[in-house]
Order: sequence, then structure tokens, then C-alpha cells
Amino acid sequence: MMNTKARLEICRIPQNQKHPLIKHNQSLWFYSTVFFLLVLITFVTTLFILLHTRFPLQTPPSWQWQSSIFQTYDDLNPNMVNKLRDSVTFLPLKDLRYSNAALHGHTWFMSSLYDTHQDGEVQYQQFPSESSQGRVLCLKGHDTHDGSWNYYALAWPEALPYNATFMKDLTFVSYNHYDYGNLFHGLTSMIPFVSWHKMNNCSIMPSRWVLYHWGELRFNMALWLGSLMEATFDGPLNIERFYDEENGLVCFEEAVVMRHNEGGMSRQRRMEVFDLMRCKARMYCNVEINDRGVFPVIGMTLLLRTGARSFKNEIVVTDMFHKECAKVQVCRFMVAHSNNLTFCEQVKLMSLTDILISPHGAQLTNMFLMEKNSSVMEFFPKGWLNLASVGQYVYRSIASWAGMKHEGSWRDPFGDHCPYSEDDRRCMSIYKGGRIGHNETHFAEWSRNVLAEVKTRKLEEASMKSSTTTPSSVDCACS
Repeated sequence: MMNTKARLEICRIPQNQKHPLIKHNQSLWFYSTVFFLLVLITFVTTLFILLHTRFPLQTPPSWQWQSSIFQTYDDLNPNMVNKLRDSVTFLPLKDLRYSNAALHGHTWFMSSLYDTHQDGEVQYQQFPSESSQGRVLCLKGHDTHDGSWNYYALAWPEALPYNATFMKDLTFVSYNHYDYGNLFHGLTSMIPFVSWHKMNNCSIMPSRWVLYHWGELRFNMALWLGSLMEATFDGPLNIERFYDEENGLVCFEEAVVMRHNEGGMSRQRRMEVFDLMRCKARMYCNVEINDRGVFPVIGMTLLLRTGARSFKNEIVVTDMFHKECAKVQVCRFMVAHSNNLTFCEQVKLMSLTDILISPHGAQLTNMFLMEKNSSVMEFFPKGWLNLASVGQYVYRSIASWAGMKHEGSWRDPFGDHCPYSEDDRRCMSIYKGGRIGHNETHFAEWSRNVLAEVKTRKLEEASMKSSTTTPSSVDCACS
């Protein structure tokens, strides 16, 4: 038998080693902790998947944006709704930080928001959409003198601001730094809406329009422009006045905002828009496209204006062009003042016109109502070439966008005397409203050349039409 001392030596454990039982217990604790953590991670992961099956975090496709953060009515926690309602922040429509550069770069109208834009397409904002995270557009105020007193905000449909009026269906919101009363200026602000309308296959019609100029509310547009929009959108315009809203606070079920006019659109897109508006205007006014009598007739129209930039002697100028037209057997000469014609009378006149002769001015906007490849002859008073801004070239641009041929311009070398040097900017205030003289030799030669070109072109077009039996469609292309 082993003595007591020997047994004690066997049971003695060195100081730098732990007892086997203690070591075993520590291992059990370690593996239990790992197992617990694995179970906890699995539980949390499963819970995360289940929750986000109901509330997906992924970005929805652009055509399936979320209309709300709430998926069911059960989610409408009153406390949360009130907090979201209180968090709606209204900002001035007119951001004074950009007021000195309104025509360059980032606009000051709704300056915190960016446009949807693809190369060659119209720039626009749409609410609700993916970019607005499903929020709708709200507007407050109806000031007509200071745009910084009118406001905008985004809100969830279920958490609209207090006392807001909810307006159903589609609303078009237009910002224009020009004037809706001017034919050309107003048209440039409407072109983007027509383009967006066409992108959507003309299937969505606006229930109302909201018009802003410098951020200030406007209640009407030029009669000609309003008639064109009625024709394009198949019904009367409802321009919102917000008179029924004491605080002017409204939110829109759907809204499309345009604030860059036709900027960013390719020439092809602009031509498609003008094609649609031309077709719609003719349908609206019951104008027969082939109502020209014996073909090929050349319609030459002298479209006159009164006041600034009118001809000094209309009778003499009329006789000059009438005489040249009479030398061409198929030429039919017409004279008109645009301010004496209704919208449909202007549509009718332009549909019969192949050569448009007119001073620089808003009445030239009618040119896109002519057939494509028609010709335009433009006239200016003294001083415009060197002193006028790029605005003197707008009708050359619209001719290009609408598929017309701008045949050049005649600029009167004579006019009112300016006490300063010819290149002094102060002279423009004198020349701007000047009237236009005439040059019989130049006018006669110019009109003969244009008539010859148009006659050749129309004969070629007639030959091409006679060789095809495909009937032309009366439907306005919207696809």
C-alpha cells in the first residue's frame, strides 16, 4: 500500500496547470456561449427577413414606385402620422440665393429639387415618383407679386399638412421666366408638357394647370396659346386660381412640374412635338390639309403687325410682293394682320401658306402651323443685328425645330437717329420699337429666288406623292 505522503504527492498539481475539472467546465461555457450566439444570430436574421418581406428595402422599379411608407391601414399609427404631418417643411418657391442667375444653370424655382432628364428628352419633375419617395407635391400661397411668399413641400399622402385640400387627378405646374401672354414665350413653356404628354402616348390628360411667372401665380395665358393647348389636350383649360382655399394650401394626387422650357430637348423631339401640335390644331379647327385647289399652288402670305417693328408703308410693301407672286402662275398671294384673326383663322391661313413674309415678332410663331419644309422671310428695323440679344434669332430656331426653311433676314439700314455711337447699348432703347422700311430691288430679287426654290420643291413633292398609293393617316401620332 502507498503511504500517505505518496498519495499526497500524486494529488498535488503544479501551480502553472489548472485542474482537469475546471478546464472541462470552461470548455463547456465557451461552446455554450457560441451556440447561444449562433441561435441569436439565426433568430435576428429570420426576424429581419420576415419584417422586410413586408417592408422591402430595395429600390422599386421606376414604374412601380411606392406610393407610401404605409403598406396597410393597420400601419397608420396616429402618433406616427401626426409626427410626419408636423415634419412637412415648406420652402419658398423663389429661392433668393439664385435670383440673380435665374436664366443660367440651376433654377431658383423649387431649387431644392432636381429634374428627371435623359439625353434629348424633356426635363421634368413628377410627383409622386421614385425620386420623391412616393411623396406628393403641396403648394401654399397665391401671391401674384412676390414669388418668395409662395411655398412648396413634399408630404406623404396619408400625412398631409393640416388644413390642406387634396386635389385629385393630374395637375400640370408650369414655371416660366417669360410671359404667358406672349405667343412665342408662352409656347416655349408649353412645349415640355406636350413632349411629356407624347412620351405617355397622349393617354393622360391634365385636370388643371397651375401657372407661375417669376414664382408669382398667374391666372391666364394668351388666347392663341390657350386655344392651342385646348386643341392639343382635347378640352378646355382649367387654370387653377386657388380662390376657394383660404390659406392657399393644396396637395396634388399627381403633379408634373416643368421649369426649364424646351431646354435639353433634341431637335428630333422638338420636331415631333410641333408635328403633334400642328396636327391637333388642324383637327380642332376642321382644316383639310389638302384644301389648296389645283395642285401645286404656292401660297405666299404677308403677315403684318401694328406698332413696333411694323412696316412704315404697308401698301408699298404689299404691292412689291404681290407683283412678284403674280409672275408665277401657281402663286396665290394673301395679306393678313394676325391680331384680326381668330386662332382657327390663323390655322387655316397657315395651312395654305408655303412662303411666310413677316416682321420679327410674336405673330411669326404661327410658322409651325404651315406644312414642313415651308419657307420663312423675316424683317428687322435698324440696330438689331449688333445691339439686340440672342432673342433676335428665336424664329430662326423655331423654324429649325418645326422643320421649316428660314430663308434669311432683311435688316433695315435706316432708322431713327441715336445720339450715341452706333455700338452703344443705349441706342437699343431707340431702335427696339423702330419701324421697318423697304428696298424694292432687294425684296423683288429675294422673293423671286424663294418662289423658284419653293416651286421646284413642290413639283418634286407632287411627283413623289403621285408615285405612292398609300393613304395618309388623319390620326395625330402619339406613340
